[in-house]
Amino acid sequence: MVESYLGDEFHLPPKHPSDEALKNWRKACYLVKNRSRRFRHVADLPKRSIHRDRISEIKENLRVSFYTVRAALRFMDGAAHSENHQTPDAKASDIRNNPDNLASMVQNYSIKTLRSLGGVDGVAKAIDVSIDEGVKSTDLSIRQVCAVVSIGVGLATEGFPDGIYDGLGILLSILLVVTVTAVSDYRQSLQFKDLDKEKKKISCHVTRDGYRKKVSIYDLVVGDVVHLSIGDQVPADGIFISGYSLLIDESSLTGESRAVNVDETKPFLLGGTKVQDGSAKMLIAAVGMSTEWGKLMETLSEEGETETPLQVKLNGVATIIGKIGLIFAVLTFLVLTIRFLIEKALRQEFSSWNSSDALTMLDYFATAVTIIVVAVPEGLPLAVTLSLAFAMKKLMNDKALVRHLSACETMGSSTNICTDKTGTLTTNHMVVHKIYVSGKSKDANAPLELPENVLTILLQCIFECTCSEVVKDTNGKTSILGTPTESAILEYGLHLGGDFGTVRSEIKLLKMEPFNSSKKRMSVITKLPGGQIRAFIKGASEIVLGMCDKLLDGSGEIVVMSEEKMRFITSVINGFASNALRTLCLAYVDVEGEGEFDMKKGLPDCGYTMIAVVGIKDPLRPGVKEAVETCLAAGITVRMVTGDNINTARAIAKECGILTEGGLAIEGPVFRAKSDAEKRELAPSIQVMARSSPTDKLKLVEHLRGLSEVVAVTGDGTNDAPALHESDIGFAMGIAGTEVAKEQADVIVLDDDFATIVKVAKWGRAVYINIQKFVQFQLTVNIVALMINFVSACITGSAPLTAVQLLWVNLIMDTLGALALATEPPNDGLMNRPPVKRTESFITKPMWRNIIGQSVYQMAVLFVLNFAGKSILNLDSTEILNTFIFNTFVFCQVFNEVNSRDIHKINVFHGMLSSWVFVGVMVSTVVFQVVIVEFLGTFASTVPLDWELWALSIGIGFLSMPIAIVLKCIPVEKSPMKQPKHPDGYEIVADGP
Repeated sequence: MVESYLGDEFHLPPKHPSDEALKNWRKACYLVKNRSRRFRHVADLPKRSIHRDRISEIKENLRVSFYTVRAALRFMDGAAHSENHQTPDAKASDIRNNPDNLASMVQNYSIKTLRSLGGVDGVAKAIDVSIDEGVKSTDLSIRQVCAVVSIGVGLATEGFPDGIYDGLGILLSILLVVTVTAVSDYRQSLQFKDLDKEKKKISCHVTRDGYRKKVSIYDLVVGDVVHLSIGDQVPADGIFISGYSLLIDESSLTGESRAVNVDETKPFLLGGTKVQDGSAKMLIAAVGMSTEWGKLMETLSEEGETETPLQVKLNGVATIIGKIGLIFAVLTFLVLTIRFLIEKALRQEFSSWNSSDALTMLDYFATAVTIIVVAVPEGLPLAVTLSLAFAMKKLMNDKALVRHLSACETMGSSTNICTDKTGTLTTNHMVVHKIYVSGKSKDANAPLELPENVLTILLQCIFECTCSEVVKDTNGKTSILGTPTESAILEYGLHLGGDFGTVRSEIKLLKMEPFNSSKKRMSVITKLPGGQIRAFIKGASEIVLGMCDKLLDGSGEIVVMSEEKMRFITSVINGFASNALRTLCLAYVDVEGEGEFDMKKGLPDCGYTMIAVVGIKDPLRPGVKEAVETCLAAGITVRMVTGDNINTARAIAKECGILTEGGLAIEGPVFRAKSDAEKRELAPSIQVMARSSPTDKLKLVEHLRGLSEVVAVTGDGTNDAPALHESDIGFAMGIAGTEVAKEQADVIVLDDDFATIVKVAKWGRAVYINIQKFVQFQLTVNIVALMINFVSACITGSAPLTAVQLLWVNLIMDTLGALALATEPPNDGLMNRPPVKRTESFITKPMWRNIIGQSVYQMAVLFVLNFAGKSILNLDSTEILNTFIFNTFVFCQVFNEVNSRDIHKINVFHGMLSSWVFVGVMVSTVVFQVVIVEFLGTFASTVPLDWELWALSIGIGFLSMPIAIVLKCIPVEKSPMKQPKHPDGYEIVADGP
């Protein structure tokens, strides 16, 4: 219908629209009553362009600076440097007395200054910090850097409409419109600011008072010792202390995609960059606006949220309706003017003109302007913003932080969710449940009798091959800081009687390759007390087992891994996995005998001796099974994409209802080996993908989207970023997720719970339905107000509804209508219907049925009253008749607003009392209407009505409710019964002949 007349410029892609596309639809929206309000919550493209140019300039300067410094470093590294070299202008006092000098050293990559100060140890000494103990809590107040941010919130104002002709009455009406609108917009802006604060909450691990703890990046001070790991954002500018294989992505600062190695020779780290690989400790040298990233951010300001596809589409609809209103306004003015001129000519007064004639023409012009005011539905696109802002605030309470407005809107149309297993479907509270060691499989709680050498090697592997730490707080309580998987293994090591501190102090760690999702393993090189170089490895069972050619038997002897033993251990792994246990294999190898390890060499990739296989239990989250059932009932297919063993994945998928009979469980490498055509054919039927890499997840998403599916993806790791970016809606985990993943996500799941994702889907559908309700209501008011004024003006020469009255009606259908209908909470019935297709028209046939039906009824009543009301009601006064028409029109809208609560169902009262906003708006509208009619006659051109006319107005308005029931019984579209679907997408054949 109306949408079919929208040009291509109003069809915006749901993610990453180009600036050209954003400019095009703005150009097409030239008929706007108040541009500042209409475009209040959309991107400021001119400002964004200026900022992008500024960022590019800064990045280019940084890039050139970095390359210059690195070239100088290479030149300096080729020359001999004395470790004790001192320069007069690099003194500890310079840093102690002026922290900017320390920040400048880092930002200028001044390795010479760092060396003159005695390296990172010298810097730590200069700022009175122990690298081992960290900052003392008693010194925090002295070191704290406070930033005062002034937030100015502008109140939105409506401009005065053209053709002011009713003096103070119009002024008061405008004041009311402005006040209500401003409060509504102000509350929206506060909601966006609250959400923006949540987006910027980032935590990091620091050592303070000798204890490792988690703090906000905004609480960091110069001298803090920060721990970095894969996926972290470097929180501030600083100096590398120690670490392993640290690879930094500086593209956010320099625009260069190539990652940079950071170590003792190139020790400077800049805030805002990302840890791509490895782990490290760094000493903070500058925080806040003193950092390079802070200076970059200081040049920027808010540019506005990129508008959503629905906002753009409704802007287009508003523009089309506005054009229609403009045509009617022009026609009205022309008809009235021609009629006036003809009458004047018939009276033979055409040659004589006076001030009364001029006022008559001015009155005609005012009538035409009034028609435009009521015809342009400014509230359509604003209702989307209001509804999304309300949903975002409510979702925050449900532990979902929506980073992009369009995500909430798109989630209502999602047909697929590709979810991780660990931490999303499961609790992420892991414990070692079973272990296979020395040829025996045992429960973790059972006593473990092992040869002494096996127990020693097992504990060495557990405590050395880890990125986590066992720490004690000030009360002496032991806790483990690290990932749930590593924490479970460390906890088991402590349960076996191991001492983490003793093992770590006796064995020297030489090199580490942290775990990443592509290798699916972690390994370290260590030096034992006797000088022996030993490598430890742990990771995915079948991968590590494939690297072993020996194992420790029941007597502690090293024996050859025969094919028979390999098959047996594989069966043990499969047995663990079939019981929904996550399996990891631990192994070691002695290399190069005694002496020093060549750090340039890679870690061994074969020849290992298997120590043990552990089975880690990660229970299913409460409510996950029900959440999956809700998704399936809503037509949303849930697919598990995990790095775990396929048997573990199958067991968990069956337990939570993801893997159904006939569904396909496949391993990532198998999927990877298929051709594109085979992948495209397989993609719809895949319910479980195990041992998957981030690339496998990305390819699955691409093929599903290629089949016109709307795909939501969950991710927590750095390597999940491409899939999150490619998906229609990206969900990052708030607890387990890295900062890189969160930055690419549209929604952050703060509790890592799959059920929260389902809540987002439910709210997404609620947003869509609520906006449809509002559009149905507003278009009905638009049509009736437009037609009654146009027809009346053309026939009688005057409009029954004055400008003040129409401003009040405009407030009812715009801001108050949006508040009432666009903020209703979701109901369970929303998840019992299929998703709305992207190609489906927003204004549906049932909506047009309701709009046309109600419009015809209201126009019929109002036309009869306008042209025959005096005789029917036995009235002598035109003022009383016009007041009665105005009152009846308003009550028709009040009851039609209740009708609009459900587009399809007859019972529109269900859940109404639970929506206090809706009830409040209804009560306020009725109270204000009474006040306007009974007490503001001078300003609103009304006169008080007797109780019979009040009752008749309410009765005529109430009649719209039984009419709505009749209308909803008229079928306008096919409603096939929902048939269960086969996993491959085929419909089940009906029973019977």
